Amino acid sequence: MATAIEVITALLTLGGLVYLLLALWGARAFAHFWRGRVSSEFAPDVTILKPVKGVDPRMYAGFVSHCRQVYAGRFEILFGVSSLDDPAVGEIERLKVEFPAVAIRLVVCTERLGTSGKVSNLVQMLAAGTFEHVLINDSDIAVTPRYLATVMGCFEEETVGLVTAPYLGKTAERGRGLTVWAKLEALGISTDFLPGVLTARTLEGGLRFGLGSTLAMTRTALEKAGGMEALVEYLADDYEMGARIAAAGYRVELCPEVVETSVPGYDLRGYCVHQIRWARSTRDSRKLGYLGLGVTYAVPWALATMVASGFALWSFTLLSLVLLARVAVALSVGVGLLRDGQVLRDLWLLPLRDLTGLMFWAWSFAGDTVVWRGEVFRLQDGRLEKV
Repeated sequence: MATAIEVITALLTLGGLVYLLLALWGARAFAHFWRGRVSSEFAPDVTILKPVKGVDPRMYAGFVSHCRQVYAGRFEILFGVSSLDDPAVGEIERLKVEFPAVAIRLVVCTERLGTSGKVSNLVQMLAAGTFEHVLINDSDIAVTPRYLATVMGCFEEETVGLVTAPYLGKTAERGRGLTVWAKLEALGISTDFLPGVLTARTLEGGLRFGLGSTLAMTRTALEKAGGMEALVEYLADDYEMGARIAAAGYRVELCPEVVETSVPGYDLRGYCVHQIRWARSTRDSRKLGYLGLGVTYAVPWALATMVASGFALWSFTLLSLVLLARVAVALSVGVGLLRDGQVLRDLWLLPLRDLTGLMFWAWSFAGDTVVWRGEVFRLQDGRLEKV
């Protein structure tokens, strides 16, 4: 039995090592694809949809970054709220005063069309938009002045139906918001999540899904994919939107423009709630791929191999190789591609990040409930059911 366990953990470790090498290859392929490309001058008029609920500490700064775009085409920003009593309304009115030259509109979404309040609002906001090209991102996303130019330039190729963007999670710089759990969340985004996306892009010959940080599309592609209304019951609406547009025959492009999302100052409970929702959402979206996700956590498997082998010398060699590959992925993707300096600050937390990642992967199979914005739902094949 002891030998069998040793063999199993060693094989899982080797599988994880192969994955890390694939992630490095995926990062190299992505960087090579965009290196030396001339920025496109294609700048179609675009409607930006931002569903909001409540006020986050960095939300207004993110709003401002969208208003300061260096963009040749026209753009409008539509903010969607479920009620005029939402505290975000005051911030939107403040934004209108600060940027009178930007076309900013508030859309009050009074109908609840499905269990996903966010997608329900998006359906109503989309109907109020003006232009053929549409861009959706979350309320806390902050962008560079070249964001629209880079994202929308990808549509110069007519085969592109959806453009998405990599992102990093920004923690508080100091104070109570800079918890170890917030650091683990940000570290996971830059050194775990995006390497997985790049690996999928390489193995599948392109992306077949979208990322919620940026979902830019044409109305034509969205309609051919079934429309926004078809997503009102889904938690992972970003994944579904990309998957459906790809299935409709369009290309999903991952552009090189990096955006920032805000990471709250999680306590342990908040971190666990968010991670398990993320894990179960991914489990329901990519069932076969998610089964293999457990193998990718090479560091915990290498540690388990050391214990199972009685701390044999060869197991230390294997652990050293795994740690070298894991750090290489973190630096090449987190620092090299995302320019996320927080990765260097928190590099020592990588083993803990991988241990918790493996734990949440296993825990995700133990149930179907998720907590989203204070509401409890049951997931059934990616669809939300109110508990």
